[in-house]
Amino acid sequence: MRARNMNKMGVGILTIMLVISCNTNQKANKENTAKKQPNIIYVLADDLGYGDITAFNKDSKISTPNIDKMAAEGMKFTDAHTSSAVCTPTRYGILTGRYNWRSRLKASVLGGKSKALIPNSRTTVASLLKKQGYATAYIGKWHLGWDWALKSHQDTLSEGWNPKDNIKEIDFSKPIKNGPKELGFEYSYGHSGSLDMAPYVYVENGMPTMIPTETTVNGGQGFWREGLTSDDFVHEDVTPNFFRKAISYVEEKAKEDKPFFLYLPLPSPHTPILPTEEFQGKSGLDNPYGDFVMLVDVYMGQLLEQLKKSGIEENTLVIFTSDNGCSPQANFEKLIEKGHNPSAHYRGHKADIFEAGHRVPFIVKWPNSVKAGTVNNQTICTTDFAATVASISNYKLSDDEAEDSFDLTPLLTQDFKGDAFREGTIHHSINGSFAIRKGDYKLIMCPGSGGWSFPRPNNKKVTDTLPKIQLYDLNKDPGEQNNLQDQLPEKVVELQELLTTQILNGRSTPGANQQNEGGPHWKQLWWIHN
Repeated sequence: MRARNMNKMGVGILTIMLVISCNTNQKANKENTAKKQPNIIYVLADDLGYGDITAFNKDSKISTPNIDKMAAEGMKFTDAHTSSAVCTPTRYGILTGRYNWRSRLKASVLGGKSKALIPNSRTTVASLLKKQGYATAYIGKWHLGWDWALKSHQDTLSEGWNPKDNIKEIDFSKPIKNGPKELGFEYSYGHSGSLDMAPYVYVENGMPTMIPTETTVNGGQGFWREGLTSDDFVHEDVTPNFFRKAISYVEEKAKEDKPFFLYLPLPSPHTPILPTEEFQGKSGLDNPYGDFVMLVDVYMGQLLEQLKKSGIEENTLVIFTSDNGCSPQANFEKLIEKGHNPSAHYRGHKADIFEAGHRVPFIVKWPNSVKAGTVNNQTICTTDFAATVASISNYKLSDDEAEDSFDLTPLLTQDFKGDAFREGTIHHSINGSFAIRKGDYKLIMCPGSGGWSFPRPNNKKVTDTLPKIQLYDLNKDPGEQNNLQDQLPEKVVELQELLTTQILNGRSTPGANQQNEGGPHWKQLWWIHN
C-alpha cells in the first residue's frame, strides 16, 4: 500500500515537473518568437477609396469581409494619408521615406516608358532591410520608371504616355537597368507603369518574360491605352497573377530561417476595371468597380490565410492601404445612385488636394505586437513606412535617408503618449499644389481642387473668383465646405511658415538640412517667390 502511494507520489511529482517544463518552454519559445525580426508585407491597392472598405465606412455597399477582418485583428488608422493624390509620387514616398516633390517629379506621374525616378544611391526600404538580413521581393505594379534597353545607342524614349511614340525602339530581348534590383529587391516581378500604360510586358528579375508581338487596346471602364502586349500578359488576369505569385513567395520563404519583406503594389481597382468572370455582378452595384474591389478583398483573404497555413502569422507585420483616393473612372454618379460613395463623407477624389484625394484606408496587422481591434486617430503618412521598418530591423537612419518618415512603432504598440505624432503633414495634388495639415487645421495653397474635381485648376472662370488659399477645420468641417482663411489669418500664417520651412529645409524630421532636387524655384511655390 505504501509502495503504491509512493509510486503515485512519484508520478504526481513527475507530472508537475513536466507541466512546469512545458510552460517554461512555451514561454521561452514565445519570447524567442517575439525577439525574432518579423516578416513584413506591404500591400498597396491602386485607386481604392476610403469609403470602399466597410471597416472605414459603415455605409459602404461593397462587401469586403477579409479586409474588415484584418482591421478587426489589427490596428485601423482613421487619419492616414498618402504623400500624393496620385500613384507614382506615393510609391516614391513609400520606398524612400521622402516626399515625392523633393525629387525631379514636381507634378503628375510617370509613363510606362519613363526612366528611373529613384537613383541607385538613395536608400530604400528594400535596400535597408536587405542590409539587415532580410530576403526582399517586389511583385506588382512598379510605376517608378526603369531604363529599358534600346535597339540602338542613338534611340531615345520620351517620358510621355503616347504608346505610339517610339515604343518600338525598346529591345525587349535585353534586360532593363536601374530597376527594382538596383534598389534592393532580390526578387522582382511586375510591369512598368499602370495597367493602362504600354508596354504590357512582365519583367522578372530585370528581364522581360516575353517579347511583345501584338498591339492591344480596350475601351469603357475596361480602358487601357493602345500598346505592345506580350502573349503571357492578360489584363484580366494581372491582379490574380500577382496574388498567386505573392502567395507562393510567402509559402516558400516561410520554410527558411530568414525574415522576408514583400512589397505587393497592386494594379487594382485602377483602370482597366476588369473583374474576372467569377466576380462580375457580385457587388450588385451594376458597376464593375464594386466587383473589382471584391476581387481584391477575396485575394487579400487568401494571402492572409497563407500566413496561417505557413505558421508565420503571429510574427508577420502586414500593412494594407491604397496609393490615393478612388478615381472618377469608377463612375461616382452611378455608384452614388446605388448608395455607395467611394470617398465616404470627404470631398473630392483621386488627384485632388481635398481629403478624398489622399486620405486612405490603412490597416496594420501584427499579432505579436499590435493589439487586435485597436483604432488610432493620429495623422500619419505613407512615407512613415521607412522609419518604421528601420526601427523594427535596428537600422540607424542617417541624415540623408527617409527625410520625411516618422517611426510608427510607438503608435502600433500604444506607447505613444504625446498629443500629436507629426508636427505637420504635407499633401500634394496631381498638378503640384501643396497643402499642410497640423492638428485639426488644413491649409491649401490653391483656390480649387488642384486636381480633377470641381473647381479644376484650368477652370479659370471659377478659380479666379476664389481666394488664393483655403483653410479648413477638419474636426468641425471634414467635408471642407467652410473656408476660414479670412477669419483666422494667424492660423494661415502659422501653417504657411511651417509648410515653407519643411519644404526649404529638405526634410520634415529632425536632422541636418538636405537639398531638394531642382532647386527652390518651382512654379508651385508661388507664395515663396511672390
